[in-house]
Amino acid sequence: MEGPHKVPDTDSLVSDFGRLFLRLRRIADAHLAEQGVSLARMKLLMYLRCEHNSARAADIASVFGHSPRTVSEAIAALERDGLVRRTPDSADGRVKRVSLTAAGEAAIAAAEPLRSRLDQAIFGALDAEERSQFRRALAKLDRVADALEAQGGLDERPGPAKAAPKA
Repeated sequence: MEGPHKVPDTDSLVSDFGRLFLRLRRIADAHLAEQGVSLARMKLLMYLRCEHNSARAADIASVFGHSPRTVSEAIAALERDGLVRRTPDSADGRVKRVSLTAAGEAAIAAAEPLRSRLDQAIFGALDAEERSQFRRALAKLDRVADALEAQGGLDERPGPAKAAPKA
């Protein structure tokens, strides 16, 4: 071991996880495209459903890590397709809330059987104990991510060597 906090295989774990994540996204996106919807659009619609069918654009941008402009363009496209609507926020009229329409709910419902089949195809390959271990590992990594967000990043940040203080 290289030190108390270094795990030698973390680079390969990150690489393997990233590669798998991207492959699974491509697979899901390809199947959703057959239904006329993209994974990105479906994620936004499902987020709205999780937020009781309504959210502010700024909150959407924050959750997905996108610029306000990118989110605004995505919302405009969904609005053109009749999947969402924008209305003034009751607490602050300057702010617009994005809400699901009946067509947006129908799009989610239409994709649900496909999502369920994909989930089963992927996670059905794991037995009950492996799924339990995976859940525990995800929960642990989620707590690490919470801590990193709360403290604003890593304690030891890589960067240029610091100059010695002048005497």
